[in-house]
Amino acid sequence: MKKDFLICIDGTMEQEYFSDHIQLKTRGGFVFKDGNFFITYEESETTGYAGCTTTVKIAQDSSRVAMLRYGPAASQLIIEKGIRHVCHYETGTGSLNLGVAADEISCELTPTGGTAQFSYTLDSGTQEISRNLVTITVSQ
Repeated sequence: MKKDFLICIDGTMEQEYFSDHIQLKTRGGFVFKDGNFFITYEESETTGYAGCTTTVKIAQDSSRVAMLRYGPAASQLIIEKGIRHVCHYETGTGSLNLGVAADEISCELTPTGGTAQFSYTLDSGTQEISRNLVTITVSQ
């Protein structure tokens, strides 16, 4: 996969009394296959996951997003409309199993780029941890 696309990720994490915002711009791969868009990029020290590769798989019909991180801090978050998934998430201090439920998913990607937006909540099983809003823009 050629890394000739500009990938811009804009994310906000909201908790009860706290909000955090990040922006990441990187070069990476982007392909459309079997009704899904695949966005792949290398993590860096800036993100805290140096040595990892992240793939975001977004269904063209806006029904599902999978965020898969491979490497020393492997994680998998599945965000799907109408379904709460329990997913594995690796942090710098250990691993967690988190509940993940979609609020919204919008895919306005084409095989040449575009934008996808999604929001989801993370929970520990007994309480909500955060609401997360993500916008990913892909361009050449």
